[in-house]
Amino acid sequence: MKTPPGAGSLPRRVHVGYALGSLATGAFGTVPGLLLLPYLTDTLGVAAGLAALLVLLPKAWDVLVNPVAGRISDRTRSRWGARRPYLLVGGLALAVLFASIFAAPFGNGSVAYVAFAFLATATAFAFFQVPYVAMPAELTDDYAERTRMMTWRIAVLALAILVSGAVAPLVVSAGGGGVAGHRWMGLFVAALIALGALGAFFGTRSAPTGAVGGSEPTLRAQLAVAGANRPFRALLICFVVQSAGVATILAGVNYFAAQILRDEQSGPTLLFVCFVGPALLVMPLWTRIGARLGKRTALVVGSLILAVGALALVAAPVLPPVAVYLVVALIGVGYAGQQVFALAMLPDCIAYDTARTSRRQAGVFTGLWTAGETLGLALGPGIYGLVLQLAGYVSSDTGSAAAQSDTARLGVLLGFTLIPALLIAPPVLLLSRYTLTPAALAAATRPGRVDHGVVVGDESR
Repeated sequence: MKTPPGAGSLPRRVHVGYALGSLATGAFGTVPGLLLLPYLTDTLGVAAGLAALLVLLPKAWDVLVNPVAGRISDRTRSRWGARRPYLLVGGLALAVLFASIFAAPFGNGSVAYVAFAFLATATAFAFFQVPYVAMPAELTDDYAERTRMMTWRIAVLALAILVSGAVAPLVVSAGGGGVAGHRWMGLFVAALIALGALGAFFGTRSAPTGAVGGSEPTLRAQLAVAGANRPFRALLICFVVQSAGVATILAGVNYFAAQILRDEQSGPTLLFVCFVGPALLVMPLWTRIGARLGKRTALVVGSLILAVGALALVAAPVLPPVAVYLVVALIGVGYAGQQVFALAMLPDCIAYDTARTSRRQAGVFTGLWTAGETLGLALGPGIYGLVLQLAGYVSSDTGSAAAQSDTARLGVLLGFTLIPALLIAPPVLLLSRYTLTPAALAAATRPGRVDHGVVVGDESR
């Protein structure tokens, strides 16, 4: 029998093994948001508004699928534990289906095919990501250890974003651009996803699985339990809206590089290097900031840095390129903090609920979390595509962007700067309702505690 979590620090190999799963989540979270919208508008010739819907709807489907995936994984019993089977099966299915998105078997007439393939890929992603995100709450009960795990995970996530986001456009170009280049890119990203899934599966084979205890008998009852957790509600809403803002930035990278920086070839790669490189470097600093200020305050600081940086890019048309890239680096610093502390706070919400209800049902919480995150990541390209449509962006089926009017270029700029800032900064006000500190969690989990509804972050209101 594997040992229960919480007895001490996890081995480094478990930290690294678990973090490798972020190669898969980072690649799928980045590349469709970065390349699928311009693939549709500038290679398949789809109007920006329709392209936005084609990107939005399949991922919005995951809002329904993710809680179901969480409930199924909660009830799974296997010699590999409740979660690890999905890392293998869901991860490999995700890799194969991702490559199919950009296969374009019908050439420029593959629009309906792309929508169906993306829907199937999003479903496979749900069955990988939900169990994957649920694992930290069951690997350890230690508050600080969960932060260390998330630090490793976000470092690998940043690396995955860097590799997939910076290299994928280069693979498209090296493959000849257009449909052929995107096919090669699909195979490259599929290999990265498969590597992450296999790394997470084998890397966590010696980790304690913890107990996935009895959960509520119906999905509706489980969702009601999650909804009664006030800190979780506040954190989830904040993260979903902010994810939409981050995804809007990702969706605009190619357009911003081509229309504002006038560098369609190397611009997207340089933007990604400047965005993710600093995130890798400052991760140890964010860990120290979190230890000093607390996770909630550190999340607010990271979010505001991210929003201020995005807003400053409104001046990009009159700034020298080096200044633009420096501001993008500042955005990357904020993004690192925003991601690591939001993800480190989620297991705390799950641990609090376990103490409150005496039931381990992490899959329900992570199902809702990943559903919300997926919705946010889907809304970003949808919002950006809508802005392009309203601004009069002209689509193309040549594999290169068409010439655009000044109004369209303004839409490209505002969709990349002002709109993300407005989506990222205001939600931090919701975090006033997040009250889980180490002391609060210790009080919630002390032996003999009886929950009468008056607890830290009183759920009775």
